[in-house]
Amino acid sequence: MDTAAEKAAQRKAGIAARRALSEADRAAANAALCRRIAQLRCFREAQTLLAYAAFGGEADLSALLAEAERLGKTVAYPVCGEGFTLTAAVPEPDGWEAGAYGIRTPILTKSRLLAPGELDLVLVPCTAFDAACRRVGMGKGYYDRYLPRCQNAVTLGVAFEVQRVERAAADPHDRQLDSYATEEKIYRGTDKFEL
Repeated sequence: MDTAAEKAAQRKAGIAARRALSEADRAAANAALCRRIAQLRCFREAQTLLAYAAFGGEADLSALLAEAERLGKTVAYPVCGEGFTLTAAVPEPDGWEAGAYGIRTPILTKSRLLAPGELDLVLVPCTAFDAACRRVGMGKGYYDRYLPRCQNAVTLGVAFEVQRVERAAADPHDRQLDSYATEEKIYRGTDKFEL
């Protein structure tokens, strides 16, 4: 099987696995994941982070992000644009809309935009990942294009343990993350990551 076909198979299986979690299991996993990330040094020390609004069964970090804002951290969310670009936007309270694919997205004209170099921590969703912190995303490459520009940030993948595969199908342009957090454990991908 070639890499593209393997990615498609892993993407499909990972989405199915996260959607198959019962409501009770999902709630418990989300709570455990938020607690685990809140204890990490990269989260405690971060002042500015890029998160995501959960969609399609993704791990929901709402509790963690509410805590981040309570602590005075700046929380930005991604806005996908033309040419597979990604922009980090901090929305005003009324600065949200249903964006591409129905994902809750900041309205750029009602948001403060952040440069990639301003970010301390980027929380990255996926469809599948492996213990070496390679990821399979949704297939458009938004994060793979954006993450190299986040030179000051720790890149932390976020997923449920059921999304882990033996070896994620990855091309040379696919970004390995610094670490991955699941409800069960932390996986280290690079030496840049510290607990």
